Amino acid sequence: MMAGSTLRKVKSRSWKKQRHFRLLEDGQTIWYKSRWAGRGHSTFSISELEVVREGHQSEVLLSIAEEFPADLCFTLVFHGRQGNLDLVADTPEEARAWIQGVRKLIHKTQTMDEKERLDQWVWDWFQKADKNKDGKMTFKEVRKLLKMMNVDMNEEHALHLFTMADKSDSGSLEIEQFVLFYKMLTQRDEVWKVFQDYSGDGEKLMLEELENFLKTEQQEGEQSVQHAPELIDRYEPSDSGEHGRAMSFDGFQMYLCSQEGSIFKPEHRELHQDMSQPLGHYFISSSHNTYLLEDQLRGHSSLEAYIQALKRGCRCVEVDCWEGGDGEPIVYHGHTLTSKILFRDVISTLKEYAFKTSDFPVILSLENHCGVEQQTVMARHLSQILGDTLLTTLLDGTIPQQLPSPQLRGKILLKAKKIGGLEVCPDGTLTDEVSDDEEMPNDEAESASAENPPAECSNHDQRPLISFPCSGLSDLVVYCKSVHFHGFEQARSHGKCYEMSSFSESKAKKLAKEAGADFVQYNSRQLSRIYPSGLRTDSSNYNPQEMWSVGCQIVALNFQTAGLEMDLNDGLFRQNGRCGFVLKPDFMRDGHTRFSPEKPEERQGYKPRRLSIQVISGQQLPKVNQKEGSIVDPLVRVEIYGVPQDQSKEETSHINNNGFNPVWNETLNFVIHVPELALVRFVVEDYDKASRNDFIGQFTLPFTCVQPGYRHIHLLSKDGTAIPPSSLFVNISISELT
Repeated sequence: MMAGSTLRKVKSRSWKKQRHFRLLEDGQTIWYKSRWAGRGHSTFSISELEVVREGHQSEVLLSIAEEFPADLCFTLVFHGRQGNLDLVADTPEEARAWIQGVRKLIHKTQTMDEKERLDQWVWDWFQKADKNKDGKMTFKEVRKLLKMMNVDMNEEHALHLFTMADKSDSGSLEIEQFVLFYKMLTQRDEVWKVFQDYSGDGEKLMLEELENFLKTEQQEGEQSVQHAPELIDRYEPSDSGEHGRAMSFDGFQMYLCSQEGSIFKPEHRELHQDMSQPLGHYFISSSHNTYLLEDQLRGHSSLEAYIQALKRGCRCVEVDCWEGGDGEPIVYHGHTLTSKILFRDVISTLKEYAFKTSDFPVILSLENHCGVEQQTVMARHLSQILGDTLLTTLLDGTIPQQLPSPQLRGKILLKAKKIGGLEVCPDGTLTDEVSDDEEMPNDEAESASAENPPAECSNHDQRPLISFPCSGLSDLVVYCKSVHFHGFEQARSHGKCYEMSSFSESKAKKLAKEAGADFVQYNSRQLSRIYPSGLRTDSSNYNPQEMWSVGCQIVALNFQTAGLEMDLNDGLFRQNGRCGFVLKPDFMRDGHTRFSPEKPEERQGYKPRRLSIQVISGQQLPKVNQKEGSIVDPLVRVEIYGVPQDQSKEETSHINNNGFNPVWNETLNFVIHVPELALVRFVVEDYDKASRNDFIGQFTLPFTCVQPGYRHIHLLSKDGTAIPPSSLFVNISISELT
């Protein structure tokens, strides 16, 4: 790999071009260029890669399968929403070398401990600074490095640090000396101050002193006695940590920068919730028009979109089916210029990828525009491809009084119309039912009331969907029967637990405002699905928090669109092992609940919290403008999302020209009325007085997952991927409001 190979980069059946690829000396960067591009080249880091797929494991490589055998082909899959890189080698041996090599490098990157990551960052900076590649760094190269690192440091101080690190007085730094320079540059005075507050001799924390810090600042209580020696064993790099007796400043800083010292409670990262309750008692990570990678009018329909949604933990995907040629149903956004994919390929993709991230059940939401003949084909594909994975019978053969639990591991549930109910209808009559997304594009102008919603038609094509399914397709629907919503009173008296309705965002907002308590109660018994307005042709999203606040389980978002709304979705489902299911608060699961998000103080057990966040400092924030000499002016904003009374934002002042180690030391205060539903979002922006601030990074998590005390917040990119070592250092206090 370091010697390099010429590989074909493939974008389509007609776009196949040779590029020279090689692994750089750092063992972490892949470099490639065209033979005709002169000096132009591209690079990407191994840390950006998630996995290597072998053979024809992408739509692009499948399309050229007849031209290039599987043993020449492989796909590099990136984290987040970045597109795949499809490659073809000249020989099977060359393909194998790259597949195995990249897989080993990915594994090495993913299994690095904190110290190894730090060493890698130091090495990366040294490589970037050493422009002439002589293994040494001059002061001129150091000055350029500081600009690259987002540091605006006066030349005198920079020269002072350089001279202190240049032990040999050679006028240049080799790697060992550069490590010293980097350590001085990244010295954390604000962490040192905390360390000094608890260290008796100013050099180390004895076991009892560390216990005192954990008990007092980190609010760990009696657990601190057991936790202190464990932390020393895990993070103390020096011999003084042997036998768990003391922790140096390096060990203390390493602990605070680790996942264990992060803002997110470690025990909440794991699967820890009761998973034996009915499906309707959980929020379920859900995607809208899952097949689209871009907008709703001209976007690309792709199997890759399903794979990306599923690997983000999505547990409800949507399939829009239309009549296709050659008797095969197709999937696309009807009456638009979006591209088309085969229904059978979508189902095959679900079969392969549905349970790689989470083994909890997946709901397949079917929007059916096909005639009886192609519906029969759909039923056959579902049965033959999914086999036992598709749940087609009642679990115990009896009519359910409540939905099954998510313990249906490895099962796919079909949500669609059904002829009749689960009960035997003696007269064979059809029940009144309707599929999802049945609203007009101007649904914002509706004047529906909570109890008397109007008849609707499709928001996609402005005509009704297929009136009734064929019996073969209908028979596959068990626990998720699509029905028309006739108001909360009708649902209370006649609704079945397995019947579910879909609501546009505007109708759901209207119901939430007019009859929030009724909506919460309805959602304690039946599933509801919310989908974006038909006017969102750009695939933008609505705020899901408003829907979660009334207990809606399947709040479908355009997963392909990064931004605030998907940050909230990722934040909510970051807990509970990222399994795609989050248990609703107990006051939303009780069938007799009268909880209203508009009046949280009226609920039993009302206990508001005071949240105080001291924003202390930031570390190595990424550059927004890549121009040489451009340095960010960062500010931090904390946003609270929850019931209406909890919606709040506060921000720090901005720091001029320092993205490397800005210090704010500002405290932001909030009152949280319904802690169980609140999400906390930390946003870092580059201040601009003349125009809109630029986004730098963010991190979102449930309020219930916040660890008090001195914590680091590891920032994510707009795409939701990690951007190490960028972080915020905060001190968090949570108390009851008195």
